[in-house]
Amino acid sequence: MTGVLYEVVHRIIPPVARTLWRPTVEGLERVPGTGPVILASNHRSFVDSIVIPCVVPRKVVFLAKSDYFTGTGLKGAAQRAWFEGLGMLPVDRDDTKAALASLDTALDVLGRGEAFGIYPEGTRSRDGRLYRGRTGVAHLALTAGCPVVPVGLLGTEDIQPVGSNRPRLADVTVRFGEPLDFAGRFDGVPSGRARREVTDEIMAAIQELTGQEQAGAYNDRPVDA
Repeated sequence: MTGVLYEVVHRIIPPVARTLWRPTVEGLERVPGTGPVILASNHRSFVDSIVIPCVVPRKVVFLAKSDYFTGTGLKGAAQRAWFEGLGMLPVDRDDTKAALASLDTALDVLGRGEAFGIYPEGTRSRDGRLYRGRTGVAHLALTAGCPVVPVGLLGTEDIQPVGSNRPRLADVTVRFGEPLDFAGRFDGVPSGRARREVTDEIMAAIQELTGQEQAGAYNDRPVDA
């Protein structure tokens, strides 16, 4: 059923979104057309997980708050169909064990040869700066042995600013960087150090695409996020 929902929603939403927002897309040819790949992006807005799948011609799976999948009644069913139709999978961000299990979910996605989208910052930047990346992205890249395509989003915070419930028209740019391949580069390197170095390299590539000021710290998720 989820596959059917995705096919239906994906035929409708991307064309409409591209018509409304008319995003500027750069470097799309750098995204492999097949095979497992991680799209690692900065995070500016709730709509980031909609914008990226709307411009990439292949399915991109993101994780989303489990709350979006548990609503009741007609509204809950519609919301659940919307997120499933966009290819998103639920994760309980308030449950540490579930959050760790989400990495296994991501590896399953990559193991099927699909594209997985992730925000190494962990949560949205509320001040426009680029925060330090968490090493889950490196764990995925090193374990799956797949390339990482850095993604730079600009302007999505103007579509739906933090605290806003309604999207608006705004100029959006999506930039895809050169794929980063870490296969064999960290053989024999302690795993913790390898994950940190891989993550820092990914974040540096994202910063080069966006030009954001680096915060130099982790972005802690607000209680109401």
